[in-house]
Amino acid sequence: MTEEKIIELLLKDNETFRKIHQEHQECEQALSSLRTKSYLTEEERVQEKLLKKKKLRLKDEMYRMILEFQQRTGHE
Repeated sequence: MTEEKIIELLLKDNETFRKIHQEHQECEQALSSLRTKSYLTEEERVQEKLLKKKKLRLKDEMYRMILEFQQRTGHE
């Protein structure tokens, strides 16, 4: 089973994964918005750094859940 298929299943069946995925998408949208600016204020630079860290933490959490799913179901 591909990782994309596992993500589809987790989005459909796992509320926690769905919430983490949604939060990850929101971080990406906020970062995209910041990237459109030609100049970032100090506050925006701090916000950007925090968003990147949060997005990475969320991605790591989703990856952990994908690995757990693979181990539980025997799909690797």
